[in-house]
Amino acid sequence: MDITKKKRDFLRAVGFEKCHQAQEREEQKDFVPLYQDFENFYKRNLYTRVRDNWNRPICSLPGPVFDVMERVSDDYNWTFRLTGRTIENVINMGSYNYLGFAENNVDFLKTVAEETRQYGVGVCSTRQELGNLSTHEKLERLVAEFLGVESAMAFGMGFATNSMNIPALVGKGCLILSDELNHTSLILGARLSGATIRVFKHNNMQSLEKMLKDAICSGQPRTHRAWKKILIMVEGIYSMEGSLVRLPEILALKKKYKAYLYLDEAHSIGAVGPTGRGVTEYFGVDPNEVDVLMGTFTKSFGAAGGYIAGKKELVDYLRSHSHSAVYATAMSPPVVEQIIRAIKCIMGVDGTTEGQRRVRQLAENTRYLRSRLKEMGFIIYGNQDSPVVPLLLYLPGKVGAFSRAMLKRKIGVVVVGFPATPITEARARFCVSAAHTREMLDKVLQSLDELGDDIKLKFSRHRSSYRPELYDETDFELDS
Repeated sequence: MDITKKKRDFLRAVGFEKCHQAQEREEQKDFVPLYQDFENFYKRNLYTRVRDNWNRPICSLPGPVFDVMERVSDDYNWTFRLTGRTIENVINMGSYNYLGFAENNVDFLKTVAEETRQYGVGVCSTRQELGNLSTHEKLERLVAEFLGVESAMAFGMGFATNSMNIPALVGKGCLILSDELNHTSLILGARLSGATIRVFKHNNMQSLEKMLKDAICSGQPRTHRAWKKILIMVEGIYSMEGSLVRLPEILALKKKYKAYLYLDEAHSIGAVGPTGRGVTEYFGVDPNEVDVLMGTFTKSFGAAGGYIAGKKELVDYLRSHSHSAVYATAMSPPVVEQIIRAIKCIMGVDGTTEGQRRVRQLAENTRYLRSRLKEMGFIIYGNQDSPVVPLLLYLPGKVGAFSRAMLKRKIGVVVVGFPATPITEARARFCVSAAHTREMLDKVLQSLDELGDDIKLKFSRHRSSYRPELYDETDFELDS
């Protein structure tokens, strides 16, 4: 910590300098504090200085390239003002546009336009009242067919698909075993349910099995009665790590200890598997072995909302017990049609092979980018087939320098730091898309190579390869 920060903190403490952050009121000093001193210190002395690297406004379709509205700050990032200029054709390495369906192709979007003209942009009612349309039922049948399960139900918001449905499935007297890196929506749903929550180490089967054994042997606290349900909650692809769930091993433990499995495929559905059907297809697992399949339409399908799929009894139960089903407004008809269009394209029922071409292209792009980054000496996390590619920056001070330098090279990246990650594990997170061309990826890689040397980001001990033939396109094509 430099001396200036110490001086400024001292001046704030004695009242000579005004503190602009949230503080406890004097009359509440004996209460449990609402704000943590370290978080305030972090926001004042670090986050505010790099705040310009987040929430950058864009003014175009978030496809493989987009336009960024230039903004500047006159008060050290406390406030921003737009300059009126636009940074055009920035390569988009941050959006979850895995299959490239965030597009503005008139020919592809004809059916969506027709749906808008017929139904409008909103229903303004719940599905249990006046908002249930034939297009909603068509979508649910298609999702169930695509996943290979009995039934499915669609919801208008991906976050609420987790947070509002988990409380309908478990409650007091139930036990949730949650991976430590699960998404906030899963954590919120677990907390709202009233069930007991225990967290196991990320993708650690020994940790999970130990908790299952303890749960079976000891039962509920104090009473030692058997748990009503034991629910294991995991994700298909973890969005900050790029790692894939160890699904076959978790299924084996689920069967051994008679537990239930809730699988969140928000990032994996459409993005992995030979035909884009997620981690169940990737591992060759029967999707009917997973009790609750959850996914979102916001990533691979270029739309909004989410789904729950599985046995018909499960879906019928949620239709009458889920808050998202009973109280939420039905999905917008044009959004529903966009999802139907995307799924039909992936399945090939639209009469083309475009969907499968995109699935293969995404896999090729993912392997190409990951292989080149490793060759250059960067440390990256995740599975080789995961389109989420975290590149470790480690030091919080390098977050701002990296993001600004990439934007100067007309490359838009997402940088992640505390509190989303440990303070010493700051990273850049790239999201690969089927819409990225090889030229785009090569430009990104060239810029990363230069920046890696300039600001010292090549932490890997593996030496860079000097064999240019490794970078030949044919090396990264998948077997047909």
